[in-house]
Amino acid sequence: MFLDSDLLMSALRALTPILLAALGGALCERAGVFNIGLEGMMLMGCFTSVATSWFTGSAWLGVLAAALAAAAYSLILAVGAVTLRGDAVVLGIAMNLLAVGLTGFLLRTVFGVQGTFDDPSLAGLPLIGGFTALAYLSWAAVAVAALLLSRHVWGLRLRGVGEAPDAAATLGVSPARYRYGVILLSGVLCGLAGAQLALGNVTLFTENMTAGRGWIAVVAVMLGRAAPLGVLLAALLFGLAEAAGFRLQGLGLPQQATDAAPYVVTLGALFLTTARRRRRPRTTGAVQ
Repeated sequence: MFLDSDLLMSALRALTPILLAALGGALCERAGVFNIGLEGMMLMGCFTSVATSWFTGSAWLGVLAAALAAAAYSLILAVGAVTLRGDAVVLGIAMNLLAVGLTGFLLRTVFGVQGTFDDPSLAGLPLIGGFTALAYLSWAAVAVAALLLSRHVWGLRLRGVGEAPDAAATLGVSPARYRYGVILLSGVLCGLAGAQLALGNVTLFTENMTAGRGWIAVVAVMLGRAAPLGVLLAALLFGLAEAAGFRLQGLGLPQQATDAAPYVVTLGALFLTTARRRRRPRTTGAVQ
């Protein structure tokens, strides 16, 4: 049977890194910052978690180091886009490219290997009920983010900063401070996503191991309209696509075809969303 509990478990494991990164991107979007540097921050989290876990023997120190490293890396976007008023899209692309080159260089420098680092002594994250603690954290983060954005004064101010920054400033709310805060928070979440990918889903580091998951997280933000529940559903869709790809590979389909499954779903979802948005103004005009 193709659809079974094992497929669902696999989808939920694939969901976690995408969901954590997408929540960070959604918070940035609500503050008026289009963060497409999620891929690069995730990759920095992957390498830092593996390096720290290997040197210290503690996976949890690896998780902490990944969160801190990705948050520090996110300062490139914060300073460039908020303080210097640069283009966030250009900065995000630059961060993604830099992360690929930097982690590849560090892999050779720190471990003396090229391509993949895999060691039996590398400590991975323990499983609780089939999932890591970061998986449960990601699900809880959806509920917390939804409550903050809809009920808490911090979330309401954050939305005000994104929708009308000048008006928010006249009320004594600092747009720059809120944007710095959510960019740093997105770095922390992407670092956790990288740690989950490198120490939870697998226990190794390979060059460019995020393999486009950060970009998929950006699409999840767009599909979910930066709403936590919508982001969760979009991330779950991509998690199911990835799990289905692995299942089809086990049934004999070529690896190249099954690896493309999440990205085909991404393109299809973007196409349908764009088509629906283009149709709406016409419908509204006809009614009026």
